[in-house]
Amino acid sequence: MPCARTRSRPRHADHDDRELLLSTIATITQFAASGEDGGFHPPSISEFFPTAIFFEDTIFEFNRIMLVRVVAAVVLIWLFVLAARRAKLVPGRGQNIAEMALDFVRVQIADEILGHNARKYLPMLTTIFFAILAFNITGVIPFLNIAGTSLFGLPVLLALWVYVVYLGSGMKKFGLVGFLKVSLFPAGVPWFLYVLITPIEILQVFVFRPVTLALRLTANMIAGHLLLVLCFSATNFFFVEATGALKAMGVVSLAAGFGFTLFEMLVAGLQAYVFTLLAAVYISMSIEEEH
Repeated sequence: MPCARTRSRPRHADHDDRELLLSTIATITQFAASGEDGGFHPPSISEFFPTAIFFEDTIFEFNRIMLVRVVAAVVLIWLFVLAARRAKLVPGRGQNIAEMALDFVRVQIADEILGHNARKYLPMLTTIFFAILAFNITGVIPFLNIAGTSLFGLPVLLALWVYVVYLGSGMKKFGLVGFLKVSLFPAGVPWFLYVLITPIEILQVFVFRPVTLALRLTANMIAGHLLLVLCFSATNFFFVEATGALKAMGVVSLAAGFGFTLFEMLVAGLQAYVFTLLAAVYISMSIEEEH
């Protein structure tokens, strides 16, 4: 009967299914394995806490990320010193690139946001932009391979600089009471709505603005580094350790790695621009008569 044939199943079919299942599990286990015995090593948060090079377990601990920051700072200073020393009335290629970069910060950020106040804050904004750009771009430079801003301390330091200037500029112009009045009690709002608006403004002025500056920059650099490590670690696994058809996946992961490298370069510049732009916006808000 048809129904009897449907219910009955050869024993060798069950055996084949078990073999297929075990083979699949073995392949997945090999792909996901990590440790001393080889296999695929996925990136982890430990990437951002490297072992100390000098002064381990002290406040002066110097590790790989600190070294990357020193290298980026030295190279950045050297490039601008070199461009300034060889400055000519008719600029060469290097001087022209440096002037275009400086003009970008001055015109597109400082003048655009701060107007007639731009000159006062231009050195700060220029320093922030190029420092973040240099520390970000180390994430895609061979032998450095990690962004100097991927650890929270440096973004926090830059955000605190913006925060102090932001509060100091507002208090210098309006005084402490006047700054709090302008910032926490927006003009044109019915008085009874201040019960709702003022607590939100307190959080925004004193907490959200500096914290989000640092968090946005750090999170983007961490995510970018993990993506690059994932792609190139997978490429190494597929080409060197994988067998059979899995080797072909190395081409896909390698292409993805190069694609994410280009994307990370874009993100490095974009995050420098966003951080500097928001710094200018916050300073502008602190010195405006009404906002």
